[in-house]
Amino acid sequence: MDELPKSFDPKSVESKWYSFWERGGYFKPDMSSHQKPYCIVIPPPNVTGVLHMGHALVDTLQDILIRWKRMLGRKTLWIPGTDHAGIATQTVVERHLYEKTGKKRTLFTREEFLEHIWEWKKKSEKDILSQLKKLGCSCDWSKLRFTMDEGCNQAVKTCFKKMFEDGLIYQGDYLVNWDPLTQTALSDDEVEHEERDSYLWYIRYPVIGGGFLEIATTRPETLLGDVAVAVHPKDPKYQTFIGQMVELPLTKRIIPIIADPFVDPTFGTGAVKITPAHDFNDFEVARRNNLPMLNIMTPDGKIQEGPYMGRTMEEARLAILKDLKDLCFKKEPHKLRVGISYRSKAVIQPYLSKQWFIKMSHFKETLISAVKEKRVSLIPKHWEETYYHWIENVRDWCISRQLWWGHRIPVWYKENGDMICYDGEGHPPGYNPSWKQDPDVLDTWFSSALWPFSTLGWPSQTEDLKTFYPTSTLITGHDILFFWVARMIMMGEYVMGSVPFQESFLHGLIYGKSYWREGQAGVHYVGKGEKRTYDLGETLPQDVYSKWEKMSKSKGNVIDPLELIEEYGTDAVRFALASSVTYARQIDLDLRRFEEYKNFANKIWNGARFVLMNLEEESLEPGIDRSLLQLEDKWILSVLNRTIREIHESFERYAFDRAAAKAYEFFWDDFCSIYVELTKPILFGKAGDRHVRANKERLLVIVLLSAIRLMHPISPFITEEIFSLVKKKFPHAKQGTCDPYTEEAIKALSQDACIVSSYPVVIAEGDIDEKIEASFSLMLELVRHVRNIRAEMKIPLHEKTELYIVSESNAAQMVQVNQTILTTLTPTRAIHFVGKEPIFFGASAIIGTLKLMTPIPETLKAQEKKRLEKELEKSEKVLTSLKNQLGNGDFLSKAPPHVVEKLEGQFNQVVQELEEIAARLKELRK
Repeated sequence: MDELPKSFDPKSVESKWYSFWERGGYFKPDMSSHQKPYCIVIPPPNVTGVLHMGHALVDTLQDILIRWKRMLGRKTLWIPGTDHAGIATQTVVERHLYEKTGKKRTLFTREEFLEHIWEWKKKSEKDILSQLKKLGCSCDWSKLRFTMDEGCNQAVKTCFKKMFEDGLIYQGDYLVNWDPLTQTALSDDEVEHEERDSYLWYIRYPVIGGGFLEIATTRPETLLGDVAVAVHPKDPKYQTFIGQMVELPLTKRIIPIIADPFVDPTFGTGAVKITPAHDFNDFEVARRNNLPMLNIMTPDGKIQEGPYMGRTMEEARLAILKDLKDLCFKKEPHKLRVGISYRSKAVIQPYLSKQWFIKMSHFKETLISAVKEKRVSLIPKHWEETYYHWIENVRDWCISRQLWWGHRIPVWYKENGDMICYDGEGHPPGYNPSWKQDPDVLDTWFSSALWPFSTLGWPSQTEDLKTFYPTSTLITGHDILFFWVARMIMMGEYVMGSVPFQESFLHGLIYGKSYWREGQAGVHYVGKGEKRTYDLGETLPQDVYSKWEKMSKSKGNVIDPLELIEEYGTDAVRFALASSVTYARQIDLDLRRFEEYKNFANKIWNGARFVLMNLEEESLEPGIDRSLLQLEDKWILSVLNRTIREIHESFERYAFDRAAAKAYEFFWDDFCSIYVELTKPILFGKAGDRHVRANKERLLVIVLLSAIRLMHPISPFITEEIFSLVKKKFPHAKQGTCDPYTEEAIKALSQDACIVSSYPVVIAEGDIDEKIEASFSLMLELVRHVRNIRAEMKIPLHEKTELYIVSESNAAQMVQVNQTILTTLTPTRAIHFVGKEPIFFGASAIIGTLKLMTPIPETLKAQEKKRLEKELEKSEKVLTSLKNQLGNGDFLSKAPPHVVEKLEGQFNQVVQELEEIAARLKELRK
């Protein structure tokens, strides 16, 4: 074979193999397969920009499963697509147009603005698809969908009409979560909450007839919309007030004092103001007590009339508090839970408006039973409790949005107010120009909820829908369990009569490491270059702090997946991501993990390169001669079969980190560091005859071929390259009557590419042998102790030593039979097996029933003594310095606690080191 490069160059293979896979049609389902279909629909990325680390993670995990199932012969389909992302995309394009033209959205017609968004979508989607391909995603690109393409549009209209006619969609004046920045309603799930420092203000309301009623409120600015004051019906303090009237400060309006059990007598004064158009609890109180609703706010979050007209709610608060003068007699610090728009980050205002809703109470029982009866499995299982809690507390879903970009609500209003819901193209039958279509669009999550079946062709009864629905697996972040997962289950059961997928794996959210300094000007996050050095392991200076946080540009902890691919290669990035995925809610990522797997990619390459460059055999036939198998051969076959079984189990349980770890450990530790090393004396002609060599070579190829196929779903490019090199080495491999390992290898090589070769399965269950593995583990334990002794004694690598095994047990006999393992993996000149301990200057270790002893050359005795004396002197100086610092009262009073704790730890460590040095010197001086 031609000389292979000494290091792996990802750029030289990635585009080559991706193009090869696309040209070969390998991403399409094999419709001739008789195996069960396996289908995943991609969580569609928003057409707002480029992919981030969250996309890279979720798409890597999906591709791992698709490639695994494809290699197992399943009829696999991975449907790609993108999401129109209503509010997010409209906001991004609005900002872009304003920066480019200086014009706000309102200066465009609706049609003009939508043209600009479609242009944006076209470019953004092109970039996203290119990035997905760069990541190695093996989607069937012929099935590409968009949540606002013709098919999805029809699905949305058909579903809306069905729900409308079934009485599950209704329109009403309700209090909604209002985003004053984007000027649209949001569902409860689109509101994030954060705790902020605020106040509880105490205000006197004059009672008609004399006196005051003192109320406590966190929102004095909504006083203008008060319609009542409420007290608890059983609160003795206020029994005489119930039914009386008060004058609303600053407005002169007269409002009643009512009794309602909603009021907490222990909060504030026990009397609260009721502002039903701007508070969700007050809204319910008003409905129970037939109170009017008074809206004081404009859609952009300002006071709409009176002396405070045009002021923001914050500005109005300050002005009202000032104008109340003595009527506002007290304020107390108070923690406030503030709603924040998950898109614009504006403070949410409860706002009374006409909106469209879905009756969620109709779906509660179905949503609960879907999970309880295991029609859908949520993985990890601990998310089930969160899911049930959400369902039990869910309110009706507000599905209308005051936007231009999205699915227009398919309802027309006649002049007389009658509504027509129409799901066809164009205008409804009998259309009159006086009819007006509802100007609002649907919540983005409405179309997303239909994604598992709209992408397969519904409402048409397509072959894809019949074959692949319900889909098999959904992988997504746990943060959209309610936004998306629950609503897909709801719509799947309602529209299709069955759940949309059988399992949903909810992965953790990615966190990055933030580093910052604190000064008089506040917190200052370090730059990208400095952060990189810390990410890669440089010790933090005492003035730099760090913690894991959600990725944020302002904190400088965002990792760009495309930059990672450019620096480390796609395979390393994918392996690093897979290795980080546990059942935990948080995934911590920094550059060290990617560096580690870049090194691993090189190890894969060099391991394969060594095997391929040292093969004399050009045929895998006649297969493995089991009579020639040595302990290490039986061990590698046992570990291979066990690893295959464990990786399958890991993928089945979505334990991606375990699968990656098993593949890593097998290839690097078991195959390269141990087995390949043990074959070198035979490959280099120092041991064994040609039959032994031929057998070893076939084993090397078989194990290598199994290992790269095991890793292909995680690292597809490097494994495809190596697979092609093995095929080139054995172009005429034919199946016959060989052993099962050789037959399986030849079958794999008969395929055109690794992507469609067979995924390894346990070939010989009987070869998984605990006794063999235990015997070999004992040999490795001996190797480890020999290496430790040599390292401690600073014996040069070129200087070989002798070993003594003191024991007469069966274990000693086993070691004697397999002693070449020790002499190959350690610089050992000879091994002596004795019943009694020899007397010499040296080192020893106990391993079970064996005692390992090795003499230390006299030439090193004086050298070791001198070295230890220098270490002793150096450590004593360090100890003195640490004593001085820790004994300095002035220093201890000023130093931060973590600095003192660090010094104390160093002190204890140096004391321990000194004890060890003294003991070794005592032994040498005997």
